[in-house]
Amino acid sequence: MIMESLSNLPVWLIILLAVLALFDSVMKLIALWRAARNNHLTWFIFLAIFNTIGILPIVYLVLNKQKAFPEAD
Repeated sequence: MIMESLSNLPVWLIILLAVLALFDSVMKLIALWRAARNNHLTWFIFLAIFNTIGILPIVYLVLNKQKAFPEAD
């Protein structure tokens, strides 16, 4: 039943949804990786739990533009 409704969608819409899903996944992975490397536990938890269609990962990456790796003492 779901496949029947998907087959009625225009091809450009299916491609757009696939590209947006890929973009969201990449942004989420990058933000999760940086939050883990920078020991930002709260950000890591929020990024892992909430699906915000790429908004929260972009906000994190913009707010935390500094180096991805903290300096070793």
